[in-house]
Amino acid sequence: MSIQEHLQAFVTVISLVNPAICAAMFSRIEAGQSPRTQFLDATKASIAILIILILAALFGIQVLNQFGVSLNAFQVAGGGVLAWMGFGMLKGDSAKAQTSQDNQQKPSLTPLILFAASPGTITGVITIAVNHSRTRLPLTAIVAVCVTMLLTWPVMIAVTRLGGHQGPGF
Repeated sequence: MSIQEHLQAFVTVISLVNPAICAAMFSRIEAGQSPRTQFLDATKASIAILIILILAALFGIQVLNQFGVSLNAFQVAGGGVLAWMGFGMLKGDSAKAQTSQDNQQKPSLTPLILFAASPGTITGVITIAVNHSRTRLPLTAIVAVCVTMLLTWPVMIAVTRLGGHQGPGF
């Protein structure tokens, strides 16, 4: 495994996870929470994303093979999902968030986790695991995921604590 492969894997994963957007989402979700709660929630979200992406690196190709899906078909489908999500973002969502007394509970981290460990990110991690692995252990993909999450976690905390929430949007 060359340094070029590790660097390529890291750049791919960090661009797919996108720590800046994760931090903005996290800041919006955690607005009004105590610093301790923010720290714990950032840790929980980062660990969940890390586990999902490492499992994708370790077992993704086996799952695809079990269902008879080739890596090329998976990459095309993943690209289609990314394009569909991108067009949805360009179009915008006219639905407004509804606030009720029942909805004033602790906000969910699920949207953040689903953004960072999206189908596109999982596709990228599986592709890296297959293309950069000469052994059964996809070390390049695992290292890229770990380094990305080690960078994303403090960015989420820092942006939230430095006042990253600036109004109704993010």
